[in-house]
Amino acid sequence: MYSESDIDGAVAAGAISPDAAMALRRYVATAQAAPAVDEEHFRLLTGFNDIFVSIALVLLLTAVGQIGFQITHALGGAFVAAASWPLALYFTARRRMALPSILLLLSFVGGVAGALAGGIETAFPHIDERAGALAVSAVGIVAAGAAWLHWRRFMVPITVAAGAAATVAVAIGLLMAVIPDVKQGVWPLLLIGGLGVFALAMRWDMSDVRRETRRSDVAFWLHLAAAPMIAHPIFQMLGVFNGEIGGGTAALVLILYVLFGALALAVDRRALLVSSLVYVLYALYSLIRSAGAIELGAAFTALVIGSALLTLSAFWQPMRRSIVGALSQPLRLRLPPVQQPA
Repeated sequence: MYSESDIDGAVAAGAISPDAAMALRRYVATAQAAPAVDEEHFRLLTGFNDIFVSIALVLLLTAVGQIGFQITHALGGAFVAAASWPLALYFTARRRMALPSILLLLSFVGGVAGALAGGIETAFPHIDERAGALAVSAVGIVAAGAAWLHWRRFMVPITVAAGAAATVAVAIGLLMAVIPDVKQGVWPLLLIGGLGVFALAMRWDMSDVRRETRRSDVAFWLHLAAAPMIAHPIFQMLGVFNGEIGGGTAALVLILYVLFGALALAVDRRALLVSSLVYVLYALYSLIRSAGAIELGAAFTALVIGSALLTLSAFWQPMRRSIVGALSQPLRLRLPPVQQPA
């Protein structure tokens, strides 16, 4: 399977003309009876060889990390980062393999962060809470810098999301270091960070509303990073998993999920629905159990939610057309198009 960024790269390399690329997109959209933007393409696998190489990379990097870790904790991460960069020069820059590129990005950024964290742990084994928060911020800054360096060289779409997540960790860590009592409000802080990442994702999305370039792939991963930062704090603050929830809380969870669905339809991204799915499943399960269906509560919950999600998928286009049609004209122009292909 080829992603939009692959087609865009082929056009840039002169392999196909822009008109041929547009004709290909129109053909695929017509064959699927849906606009290409609604398919939310992203490249994860270019073939089974991606899985084969990824398994080998995991084995190799795990072994390298363990060898370094036996010497000192910092060397474990340093060895992983040092091995990931030359591997990325081949598998990412030269072979352009999707899944191995993602793994090598994560191993490089994680290795750099792990090396610094291991060094701090070795140098300051009895670090206090405030200094620990500053150390977390320092690790986050270095991780964000590593992600930026990797992006400048390899431009793997998930890199921007990794850097954004590291930046949120830095901000929260600095606040906890400056104001120790702020740790009591970590969920609202994480929610604010998630909203910031979501805004960044929308900026990338709005720069390519037809989703024909690498920017769409970057936006996809940003949405995937922002969704749990938004959904998890909201439902945690509602106390969804703090024992049995009442009917009012369960109903509020369902209402929030409907609102998330409307937002997902408007921006044509499904990540928020997936991230909050476990909470709505638990809320509906609690409602069904409170109604007396104890033995079949799980089955009824799966039946209702599964049917609802399949219906949403089948009627995504007309439902999205209704949602977007209710928005103002300037806002509609900044969202992916809803019209059917000719």
